[in-house]
Amino acid sequence: MPAEVLQQAASEMLDWQGCGMSVMEMSHRGQEFGRILEAAEADLRELLAVPANFRILFMQGGGLAENAIVPMNLSRGQAVDFVVTGSWSQKSLKEARRYAQTQVAASNEADGHTRLPAPATWRLNAGASYVHLCTNETINGIEVHDLPDLKALGSNAPLVIDFSSHVASRPVDWSRVGLAFGGAQKNLGPAGLTLVVVREDLLGHALPICPSAFDYKTVADNRSMYNTPPTYAIYMAGLTFQWLKQQTEGDRIGVAAMEARNVAKAALLYDYIDGSQFYENKVARDCRSRMNVPFFLRDESRNEAFLSGAKAAGLLQLKGHKSVGGMRASLYNAMPLEGVQALVGYMRQFEKTQA
Repeated sequence: MPAEVLQQAASEMLDWQGCGMSVMEMSHRGQEFGRILEAAEADLRELLAVPANFRILFMQGGGLAENAIVPMNLSRGQAVDFVVTGSWSQKSLKEARRYAQTQVAASNEADGHTRLPAPATWRLNAGASYVHLCTNETINGIEVHDLPDLKALGSNAPLVIDFSSHVASRPVDWSRVGLAFGGAQKNLGPAGLTLVVVREDLLGHALPICPSAFDYKTVADNRSMYNTPPTYAIYMAGLTFQWLKQQTEGDRIGVAAMEARNVAKAALLYDYIDGSQFYENKVARDCRSRMNVPFFLRDESRNEAFLSGAKAAGLLQLKGHKSVGGMRASLYNAMPLEGVQALVGYMRQFEKTQA
């Protein structure tokens, strides 16, 4: 979370804009929260340049819940194509099998999730109801930098993207997307809020087993207030949207400014790793994530010493996911360039002391 956002939330904790109560105490049906929700939706639509024929839904359950909610809304009892790009798309595939027929159109598992299968090699089902793609894999450090044009690949199915871990870090080409979903807790706000951006023609097709609170049309018709929404998380995300709108980088503003910063941050870290004989990154260069950089010490017996020294230097949560090991640096929007410079400086110093 950006420090400025946390500071503003702290200043408004007991009294939001003179109304005499905290956002945590507000009725979600009251006019005060109505203003918060309306502003958050409008700011997000502007930030992500969401077209008018898409609905923005504020939901709960995180990305894992959407792995079930999406097929319950979009599968229509038909087959669903999955492009497996890493750990999270594998989870999505496993969950979708409970609600729909699934087919793996492409997978990078044989490559150890270190490169992306080229779209031209995807085996798409002509009758698929949608194609699922995780566009940034946090564990494996893979990012899809250019969304595929499914029509050019001979498919009329809408593309569903899980953009949980890089939403608002770069623009979205909505002409190639039917639905995008993601947990807010990486780039947009605290845990508890799930964002869904869905094209209007995809609403109204939920399976009979879909709970009413998870039916996208019901949620859209009720402006994300069919059930009590995660009010405080929406408020915090709204503050983050306002912060994002104010960010500049040269002549770029908002998400374009964040993309420029993220490119610079990632390049700084990857360039150092690539120039070192002490560390390595195993992901193909054309699909490396700007948000999540997994790296390994070539001598893994030094891992604990590395982590201990990093903690002492104020560099936290660098241990890689248990399924892959090694290290992982997450460079989300709120991480300033100075933080990446501090990490690279520590890595350089640690390498020297171990020589």
